[in-house]
Order: sequence, then structure tokens, then C-alpha cells
Amino acid sequence: MGLAEDIKQKAFQLDFDSVGITDASPLNDRQFKLFTDWLASGFAGRMDYMRDNLDKRTNPAKLLKNAQSIICLGLNYTPPCCEQLLPDDTAPMGTVANYAQYEDYHSFIKKQLRKLADFIASVVCTGFDFKICVDSAPLAERAMAARAGLGFIGKNHMLINPQFGSQLFLAEIITSLKLPVDKPVEVNCLNCNKCLSACPTGALRPDGHFDANKCISYLTIECKGETPTDLAQKIGDRLFGCDECVLACPYQANAPVCKNRQFKFFSDRAKLNLRQILSMSEDDFEANFVGSVFMRLGLERLKRNAQICLDNMTC
Repeated sequence: MGLAEDIKQKAFQLDFDSVGITDASPLNDRQFKLFTDWLASGFAGRMDYMRDNLDKRTNPAKLLKNAQSIICLGLNYTPPCCEQLLPDDTAPMGTVANYAQYEDYHSFIKKQLRKLADFIASVVCTGFDFKICVDSAPLAERAMAARAGLGFIGKNHMLINPQFGSQLFLAEIITSLKLPVDKPVEVNCLNCNKCLSACPTGALRPDGHFDANKCISYLTIECKGETPTDLAQKIGDRLFGCDECVLACPYQANAPVCKNRQFKFFSDRAKLNLRQILSMSEDDFEANFVGSVFMRLGLERLKRNAQICLDNMTC
């Protein structure tokens, strides 16, 4: 096998579910215009970081000198189907997005990527430069993953893998190694609009645009201010994030569950007691959620979300 195949085999041994390679060229003109038009429209809401480092976000070579290739990886996080045992089934409960039921994926995936980088270093004859990226780096990772053949960008604006659906954590290693590239997949959403119909707030617009200002994931996780009343009422019992557009996708229907047993899953986080959250201290919050993506949200915003959910249940 060649180096590229060796890298892919090692990635699968590390329990990544999908891997592909693309070059480090910038977004094409169409992709660049779509992204900049989206920013100009105000659809990014208060996510100012999306506007920062535009040159790096749209051109991977700006993130690493002498960048030649991008190794794109996907980790399936479809959770197992399990019944949660509730000590009090009358308590008001808030729903948590599937990805947040695991340990913080940033830290976990970075460790796995370092192992992959160490493997590459052990087999190449000469030194090489690399940069590990997991979500927080300014990189258009969905576009890069699609270019590397991991899937296609669907009408829900997520990367959709024909085998694993949309519940994939994406990660990349940008490297100075010149590797053979993979071809994009030749499938798409065709005439399916199930994700648009499933979106509770109309964030997925009929014209194909995505308005983050209305997205429940944005409102419950990214947005730091007050939630507009009309949108708060549509949040329902969603305490942290929203999976509606993902779960409505036909490609998600037969997706296998996460096979990576090293990636810690907490079944008791699927639904959380809203009154307990409202009475939490900072120490309680840290004790319950250390090492999870809840820490990025913080207790104040979690309480804001819990109050919205409780208000929706009692109105």
C-alpha cells in the first residue's frame, strides 16, 4: 500500500469512521461567494468568529506554510438507543442534543489525531509539517470534507455521509505532504425537503439559505443574549441544541451507532432535570459537566435555557 492508504488504515484503527484526502487549495469561487454572501446577509447572527480570519477560513494554505494536503476525518456519534431510568418521571426534563451526551469531542479527537500524526512521522522518510484542526480552527471543514469524499453538503447545511448520516464530528490534519486526493461523492438530497419541514423555527429557509438567528442550536448554545419571545416559545423542551433537521434526514435512518468505545458516552445526559439545573451552584455545575461541551456554555446560559423550557411547559 502507498502512504495515503497506510494513513487511512491507521485512521480506521483509531476508530474514525470515515477518512478522505483533498488538496490544500482555497474554496472555489462559488463556495467563497456563498459564504461571504451568507455573512453579509447577517445570517451568522452574533457568531463574530465566523467573520474573523476569512483568508484562513477559505484558504487552508494560510493555516500552514507549505500546506499541500488535508486529511479529513469523520467520527460517527450516533448514540445507542437506551432507555433512561428516571428517579422521578414527573420532573420537568430538558432535551439535550446527541453530540453533547458524549465527553468533549475537541479534546478526545485531538488526542486521536496526534496518534495519527505520530504514525505518519514514523513511516515517512523525511520530516513533514502538520496542523491539527478540530472545529475551533478557522477552516471551512464541511467544504473540505465534501471535497475529500466524506459526503455532501445537504439542505440542512450539514455534511451528510451516505452511510453515517449527519452525526459526524469532523476533523482535519493539514500537512506539507503531497498525497493523492479522493473524489467527491456523487449523491445529493435530490427532491427531499424533510429537514426543512422538520425545522421548528424556519431557520432552514425555502430559498436554500440558513438563518442561524432562528436556529435552536444557535439560540441555546452560541447566543449569549436574551432569546426573542417568539423564538423562545418554539424552543420547546430543547435545553441544549437541536437535532430535528438531522434526525429527519433519510440518510440518518439506518446510520449505525458510534462504535468507538473509548469515546465516553453519558446516557443520563439525554434529558436533564430542569429544576435541578435552576438550583445548581457553580460547583454543582462543574462537578456534573466537567470534561463536556456544557462547560463552554456555562451555568448562566444553561439556566437561561432551563427557564425557557420550563416556561414552555407551563404556559
